[in-house]
Amino acid sequence: MTGVGTGPVAVTGPILIIGTGLIGTSIGLALRRAGVTVWLQDADPTASAVAEQMGAGIRWSKGPKDPVIVVVAVPPGSAGQAIAEASRVFPSAIVTDVTSVKGMVLDRARLLGADMARVVGGHPMAGREVSGAAGARADLVDARWWILTPEPSTQPASTEQVRALVSTCGAYPVAMTPEEHDRAVALVSHAPQVLSSVLAAQLNPARPQYVQIAGQGLRDMTRIAGSDGSLWTEILSANAGPVAGVLEGIIGDLQRALSDLRAIELGDVTAATGLSQTLAAGAVGRARIPGKHGADPLDYAEVAVLVADRPGELARLFLVVGEAGINLEDVRIEHVLGRPSGLVELAVRPEVQAELVDALRAKDFDVRGLG
Repeated sequence: MTGVGTGPVAVTGPILIIGTGLIGTSIGLALRRAGVTVWLQDADPTASAVAEQMGAGIRWSKGPKDPVIVVVAVPPGSAGQAIAEASRVFPSAIVTDVTSVKGMVLDRARLLGADMARVVGGHPMAGREVSGAAGARADLVDARWWILTPEPSTQPASTEQVRALVSTCGAYPVAMTPEEHDRAVALVSHAPQVLSSVLAAQLNPARPQYVQIAGQGLRDMTRIAGSDGSLWTEILSANAGPVAGVLEGIIGDLQRALSDLRAIELGDVTAATGLSQTLAAGAVGRARIPGKHGADPLDYAEVAVLVADRPGELARLFLVVGEAGINLEDVRIEHVLGRPSGLVELAVRPEVQAELVDALRAKDFDVRGLG
């Protein structure tokens, strides 16, 4: 993976966005935030109307001027054809896409006659577990990686224009080959979607009493299981080989863990060593995930505060933190079972933990888990 620049280069419009779902509409909102002219097109007029009402741009109608860049924001199954068609209809425009699979999409576009000198594959590493224009946000891609996959035949000027678009949207462009991209997202995005869905599906036959005691860990691991199933079927089908390879590795590790657990169940306490190794390897892998802004991960101190579930309390908490001059590295909220309150976990640098605790207690906040 190589950087392709993150300087403050503004893209010039107009930009045509084909597909006004979550990502397409969010890109439109980000570009409009920067003052760029945006046109919107969607096969579903209701979707484009919603995106227009949200301020993502205006619905496109053929005029005397062509777009400078066309952003194809449709599902993977139709993206290749959409890229090729945009390349033909707008012979002077640069064409990019935002699909989460690159190899199959770009191969399809090439086969259908796209001018690959003007095509720059793209994929913003951002999303939500909701779909559609109504879930779009102008800040969805802010400070996120946006993978670009230019090919040897891609004109450098085309890549530079798309890089400018990415920077204007507030994201960080980086370059990969299509093959590298598909292997990477299989590991960090596509296989986790399958695992989340499979784990969540185990809840379907479970007794209600079991599900009722679910904690934050299960919620975290199954959050993305609520994503659009039809879209994910397309994505996984388009990247089937790399995803299957990741899942084979996971299944192998799970089978070893299963064997260790069955051995322990039968009285073989030595099998706990293998189980411990599996858990330890997971901790090592978890530590490799980048921290804030892509920096090396850091160990933060946690300050847990029990906050009443009523209007204004969360704002009051953050106000105290701000007045103390302390930067929050992360925030997590877990609702307390059977009580009108929530446990707010504040992650801070270890050296300011005691200062934050004192500031919160001075304002009568219920700090938990500390002496």
